[in-house]
Amino acid sequence: MKNKQNCQSSLVEFSLHFSHTHTQSECDRVFSGILQERESKKSGYYDLPFQSYALQEARAYVKENESFLDSLSHLVIIGIGGSSLGLKAIDGMLEHLPCRKALKLVFLEHTDPLHIMKALQGVALHNALFIVISKSGTTIETSSLLKYVLEKYRLLENMESKKHLLVITDTSSPLETWAKSVGIKHFEIMPNVGGRFSVLSAVGLVPLAILGFDIEALLQGAAKMTQRFFERKEEHILYKALTYAKQKKQIPMNVLFSYSSLFTQFNAWYVQLWGESLGKINASGEKVGLTPIALIGSIDQHSFLQLIVQGVRDKSVTFLSLNPAHSLRPQIPNVKIPYLESTDFVNNQSFATLLHNQRLATMQTIENEGITTDCIEVMRLCEESVGILIAYFELLTSCVGNIFEIDTYNQPGVEFGKVRLKKLFQS
Repeated sequence: MKNKQNCQSSLVEFSLHFSHTHTQSECDRVFSGILQERESKKSGYYDLPFQSYALQEARAYVKENESFLDSLSHLVIIGIGGSSLGLKAIDGMLEHLPCRKALKLVFLEHTDPLHIMKALQGVALHNALFIVISKSGTTIETSSLLKYVLEKYRLLENMESKKHLLVITDTSSPLETWAKSVGIKHFEIMPNVGGRFSVLSAVGLVPLAILGFDIEALLQGAAKMTQRFFERKEEHILYKALTYAKQKKQIPMNVLFSYSSLFTQFNAWYVQLWGESLGKINASGEKVGLTPIALIGSIDQHSFLQLIVQGVRDKSVTFLSLNPAHSLRPQIPNVKIPYLESTDFVNNQSFATLLHNQRLATMQTIENEGITTDCIEVMRLCEESVGILIAYFELLTSCVGNIFEIDTYNQPGVEFGKVRLKKLFQS
């Protein structure tokens, strides 16, 4: 069955290319669980698209510091995982927009010393704004990198240098307490918003506003998708979640095959969201999870596609693509090269059309093998459509987690490693 549903003035189209036998009662049960999560405030991400506080704070900061921000050439983000991946994903998808300011976005998220030195080349106190993002405020990578830039750039030396540092963290976290004590501007995250679900909070909105994006449109896209889901107008999310959950033993891996390099960082955001949220021990003591695999087309047609088509049938595939009308330039010229006549069938076509047809051919090949497949097509890549994508994947993740009977929003396995790391330094 091919089930196509348009969302938000056809900005994004979702279609399932597989049959499902889910009953209405099954869908109702999952929906009821998600509704209960939202109403109980188990996770605050459901409400982020509808809140104006972070939006207003971000806009006020940009307006009050307009001349200062215009003098900068670098925006340095100090954070890891959920504190950086969402922002990186959105900027990667939208950096081609004319509203995007000419700031170089630098991410300090790695304790690799070679990466630190390379990332900070060209960064000086007078030309950079550093934003430290950490929910707990005690993430070891972030706190260590913060200490490094504090000393290297003497950020606490006087009031002028302090303008070059912002903090985004949980209400009443140790990092917020420190920021208040030294007079650093800070923005708060609600404690019930997990890091990997936080991009529509101050975590993403403040840097995105500084970069010049329309953060209100981003929230509007997410709000419309979320509202439609709770009005039962996006049932394909429930169908897909139930299919994935029922097939978890036979099909434990989910491929996101994105047909544009603009989706590279979005793929990375998806991997964290999916992997860290769903790999858990459930209420019955069973280890559950689905493995995310991120591919870029058409590049990975020449690496991973062979494994999907003729390897073990343990993968589903979601195709994410841009409508070819999104970019009709450049074109492949009508150049005929001797001995390469077999390639002339694409002459005079746009590269976007070539990429689109490569995606169609790959999708048809995979469908022909009976592999579980669905498609997401972005008709126009803008802040609103990106908001739709963010909300869609977050809601899908929550639905699968609910069916698995796990806590979708914690990460105890990660915490085990943090405890052991501390012991290694204390031994």
